[in-house]
Amino acid sequence: MSRKPLSPEKTKALHDGLVIPAQPLALTEERKLDERHQRALTRYYIAAGAGGVAVGVHSTQFEIREPQHNLYEPVLRLAAEEVERAKLDRPFIKIAGICGPTAQALEEARTAARLGYDAGLVSMGGLKDWTEEQHLERVRAVAEVIPVVGFYLQPSVGGRIFSFGFWRQLADIDGVIAIKIAPFNRYQTIDVVRAVCYSDRRDQIALYTGNDDNIVNDLLTTYRFNVGGKTVEKKIVGGLLGHWCVWTKKAVELLDEIKRVRGDATLSADWYRRNIEVTEANAAFFDPAHNFAGCIPGIHEVLRRQGLMKGTWCLNPHEVLSPGQSEEIDRIYRDYPHLNDDDFVRAHLSEWLAD
Repeated sequence: MSRKPLSPEKTKALHDGLVIPAQPLALTEERKLDERHQRALTRYYIAAGAGGVAVGVHSTQFEIREPQHNLYEPVLRLAAEEVERAKLDRPFIKIAGICGPTAQALEEARTAARLGYDAGLVSMGGLKDWTEEQHLERVRAVAEVIPVVGFYLQPSVGGRIFSFGFWRQLADIDGVIAIKIAPFNRYQTIDVVRAVCYSDRRDQIALYTGNDDNIVNDLLTTYRFNVGGKTVEKKIVGGLLGHWCVWTKKAVELLDEIKRVRGDATLSADWYRRNIEVTEANAAFFDPAHNFAGCIPGIHEVLRRQGLMKGTWCLNPHEVLSPGQSEEIDRIYRDYPHLNDDDFVRAHLSEWLAD
């Protein structure tokens, strides 16, 4: 199977900057796929104005690939069907999570391409003994099948630190169309942006934040480097975030506002406060207080309160809300009511849950 390139319309949208939620997995109390609520989530993201959706990623739970669950293809198919059913008159990018050794990654890439996905988010997690060159060869192989979104995953949840040289070589791979930068580290974030700026393919690669601890600042910043005696600038244009799978309508409004003010020399100091508000909300959802143990149940809890999920159940029964996490979410609702989109969800929930 040869790679189908991203259409010009979708390429332009990707580079303009999009809200791309990382879709969670809706389960019944018996920990079986809740198809009705899974479809409702995709309908919610579309209605909220998201520019795409990422499925089969960390928020969707890596356990979907285990033989006893075998949910990778069904969950990708449900999202693809809902995007097709929506008959949108705007670009909407479907991204499939891809992980595992090369053989598994290629099989997942073929599945995603067959289901009409536009790109694969290639995780480097779980392959800690691999050399950087082995990782690059794996990305090159996947890029033959489907356009690739590279992924710098934070070490605390299974990622590893990669060198500047690694990202420099990855940027040169034909078929890499974007990179999700999520090391939760300023030094490593700069490494990726600078590496892309040094590549002749810099204008073909869109940068997306996954840094949940610095979302607003990432999106406001213009990076500038001296490359061969020439000034090269690059922006992180959008976000591919688990954080944006909740309160998505507000995320879309936030990104639209950032696009309007980005590059303004008289940028209001209010934006620094807003960055902290969003980071505080993320801390409640993603549970860094307990080393991210409750990150998936945390986003489930917000969606449960809104009626978009029935419960916080995960495929792994040991993944539950951490002590005090529900109370932290209560606090965020109380302290920052302007961040939630509960009214929007309430007004449309019944139609999203309809057959």
